[in-house]
Amino acid sequence: MKCRKIKEERKKNKVLLMLEGSDEVFANTIRRLILEEVPTLAVEEVEIKDNDSALYDEMLALRLGLIPIKTDLSSYRLPQSPQEVEEKSASCTLQLKLKSSQKGLVYAEEAESADSKCTFAYPKMPVVKLLSKQKLDVTMTAVMGQGKVHTKWSPGYAHYKKELLLKVGKIFEAEKIAQACPDGVFTLKGNKLEVNQEKVYESNLLEQYAEMDKGITIDYTDNILITVESWGQLSWREMLTASAEILSDKAEQLEKLIYSN
Repeated sequence: MKCRKIKEERKKNKVLLMLEGSDEVFANTIRRLILEEVPTLAVEEVEIKDNDSALYDEMLALRLGLIPIKTDLSSYRLPQSPQEVEEKSASCTLQLKLKSSQKGLVYAEEAESADSKCTFAYPKMPVVKLLSKQKLDVTMTAVMGQGKVHTKWSPGYAHYKKELLLKVGKIFEAEKIAQACPDGVFTLKGNKLEVNQEKVYESNLLEQYAEMDKGITIDYTDNILITVESWGQLSWREMLTASAEILSDKAEQLEKLIYSN
């Protein structure tokens, strides 16, 4: 199997990869591992000392739980027992505090984390709005978890599709097709359509273009295009690396089970 990077969007922490010599089963396995098993930190327990805002305590806790936290996989692991969470073990839990008495929006960046490497991923994400003389004082415990338990632990999103080859022959209404192309696959130069190959990989409209003109044809290859996008806890590289390690561990466990019987 070969893996080739087609496009990376660093600001979005997103990548498009081409898998050659693979199939949908493997791509879907990686997708499932990213969504369900790659662990991250998320707020699980909230101790509210003061909350004079318009948000109920439950809604405030819900918002805090859904804000992504940067996660250092080399320092944190999944809890091995409920006691570790209850005792707030440093290897699988993180303490954060958020306190404000200023009028206006309270942002995620105002939260203080016990670990400077693990803070809320989006500093300017609003948490709550305070009016004059209102206060907010909460202590949070973030815990390592997996998306299969709750989506707040999911590090991002992944999806895949088969590669489509787009071929353009003699076009009868090039201008009409270019005007009906919202995804940038075609550009009109003179009376000819030019194809932007990078946009072809991202487009979901190729079959519709083929229906518009007989001069446009498409064909599927055996290659798989997989898109991985992070929610902010981990980079896309960390997500893929962690998913590969989890898959390898599962294969080793299966091998041991087979030979132990």
